[in-house]
Amino acid sequence: MIKKILLCMLSVFHFTSWANNVQQADTLAVEIYYWQGSSQLDFTYRHNQRQLDSLSGFLHKIFSNGKFRMEHIYIVSGASPEGSTALNKVLSKNRTRSVTDYLVRHIPAWQSSMVTESDIGIDWKKLREEVELSDMPYKEEVLHVLNNTPEWVVKDGIVVDGRKKQLKELYKGECWRYMEKHFFPKLRRSYIEVLYTSIPRPIMSGKFPEMDVKESKEAVLPSLVPETESHLKVTWAQPLQPFYMAVKTNLLYDALLVPDVGVEFYLSKGFSVGGNWMYAWWKNNGRHRYWRIYGGELVLRKYFGKPGGGSPLSGHHLGVYGQIFTYDFEIGGKGYMGGEPGGTLWEKMNYSTGLEYGYSLPIARRLNLDFVIGIGYWGGTCYEYLPVDNHYVWQQTRQRHWFGPTKAEVLLVWLLGRGNYNTKKGGRQ
Repeated sequence: MIKKILLCMLSVFHFTSWANNVQQADTLAVEIYYWQGSSQLDFTYRHNQRQLDSLSGFLHKIFSNGKFRMEHIYIVSGASPEGSTALNKVLSKNRTRSVTDYLVRHIPAWQSSMVTESDIGIDWKKLREEVELSDMPYKEEVLHVLNNTPEWVVKDGIVVDGRKKQLKELYKGECWRYMEKHFFPKLRRSYIEVLYTSIPRPIMSGKFPEMDVKESKEAVLPSLVPETESHLKVTWAQPLQPFYMAVKTNLLYDALLVPDVGVEFYLSKGFSVGGNWMYAWWKNNGRHRYWRIYGGELVLRKYFGKPGGGSPLSGHHLGVYGQIFTYDFEIGGKGYMGGEPGGTLWEKMNYSTGLEYGYSLPIARRLNLDFVIGIGYWGGTCYEYLPVDNHYVWQQTRQRHWFGPTKAEVLLVWLLGRGNYNTKKGGRQ
């Protein structure tokens, strides 16, 4: 009987020791933000790269270290009030899906069931919090609308008023414009919360000792030894960093039988660097038709925002470019040769430099059309000649000094790389 009592006391002591070491559940929370109208994860936008690196690093720690146990991952996404309610609902759902797709690449497959997804459409609650914490003009009037006006006011089955309508009309739109600038970007987000616990688990070494109650006048409790770290093996997928590049060709040059190809690499914060090369060498001595041109270009660009769902290599952009090239044009009469005959490109080249403006329009998941115009300076030597009896009779030499348009492009752009694609476009949310 005494032996049974001692064993029960030992079990209670063991459980109490373990339970006292269990920490309360803790959380790690991060927020990911999106461009207006986009549900694509952009690592370069705001602090997304740092937040996602912290998240993936912490998940790595959880699954490679037996000291932590993940309990759950919650993901909820929202949108700002611009655009229709239906489109905002779809947009927030797609944002949640983008985060989930990212997370399942960074957690073991058997843990994916712990992810709970949610989408709320327009995040009115977050907007109300931002207004309450601000000193915006007409703050009380805005809060009155947010707190007392339904999202939709319906009469006889027809929407006659609503929260958004009143906010837009309040003080001739001044309040709406203020919120659009200061608060709406904070609503285009996904909130990710990881719930986890830290549980040291002491274990007892060996079995309970056999005790002869008749010979022992007092029981000795077996010692508890500290827990050793778990050696659970997890196949860990290292975070895949985004990579954006493009291969392109100028359709205008192609139409003029001057094949060309270019590449562009996205750097960060909207900047990219690219280059292209063109080459054509068509000749017909019988009719004196020459169409020869080759050369290349380097360009540094800055992109300003993206169209809805576009790749980082999409939307409005400005750039500075430099070109070197040589040419020889003659169609049944006087010929024009850019650069001295013979020699290398560096010895006979013409050159130009200038500023460009363009807009890269998404047309498919991996395709854009990029419209570009450039204005700058074109310099170099130009020789005029006449083809006579298989000889080129020199006429005159000119030094070209041209200020004005020096490039025009309609580029077909093929987007390559991880995460470098256009999502489905919708309203401006």
